[in-house]
Amino acid sequence: MPEQISERARLSGDCARCFGLCCVALPFTASADFAVDKPAGKPCGNLGGDHRCGIHAELRQKGFGGCTVYDCFGAGQQVSQVIFGGQDWRTGSPEHARRMFEAFPVVRQLHELLRYLTEALDLPAARPVRTELGRLLEDTEELTRGTPGELAALDVAAHREKVNVLLLRTSELARAGVRGRKKDRRGADLVGARLRNAGLRGVSLRGACLIAADLTGADLRDTDLIGADLRAADLTDADLTGAIFLTQPQVDAARGSAGTRLPASVARPVHWTAPAAP
Repeated sequence: MPEQISERARLSGDCARCFGLCCVALPFTASADFAVDKPAGKPCGNLGGDHRCGIHAELRQKGFGGCTVYDCFGAGQQVSQVIFGGQDWRTGSPEHARRMFEAFPVVRQLHELLRYLTEALDLPAARPVRTELGRLLEDTEELTRGTPGELAALDVAAHREKVNVLLLRTSELARAGVRGRKKDRRGADLVGARLRNAGLRGVSLRGACLIAADLTGADLRDTDLIGADLRAADLTDADLTGAIFLTQPQVDAARGSAGTRLPASVARPVHWTAPAAP
């Protein structure tokens, strides 16, 4: 268990060891999630000289809710401290900054894959493919240690597809024992869907768009939620016990309650209703 916790922490953002890369390298467009437009490579106006957000405690109130549901999966500290050896983009040359900003989104994708592969290896049902999962995990780890030039030339999409094939197989193995499961809804458009008390145990909702869906009291146990868009989805009193490939950003983007049951792989968002005292 301590090793699992340590690995989970490594694949989560550690802002204290990063140079605010997500606040500089990534672009965002004025919308319900971001109050202003910002091009890639330009520091957010709220970013201080210490690489900390000046409105961190008020992000939602100030119109930057998108920042509160973002996680680099540990890519920030990997790029800042390992690949670029702790050299700040502010103090380096423009070329140094450009290479750092280019590397960050690539490493972020690789770290997201590491998050999924790590979880897959922990699933008892994944035993038939554990050797392959371990090999892909090692290969992905090696890629995250590449030079800026190697990262810029990397075909991330091709590597993601290779990993996805195995994650699909892992998902099928993990959900195979669920009796009477309903039809998979992979990639389904379920925006605003009324799924209150729906029995979705063991269903694949991979890549499904569940924005503002009503999942109050839904049974989402053992459900595959990789890539599902849960922004503003209502998970009040829903049961997500054993849900696979569910990430913290997905949960943070949803709404929940004290009665929402979550897998151990994610933490209850602070903006949700606090769980009742035992």
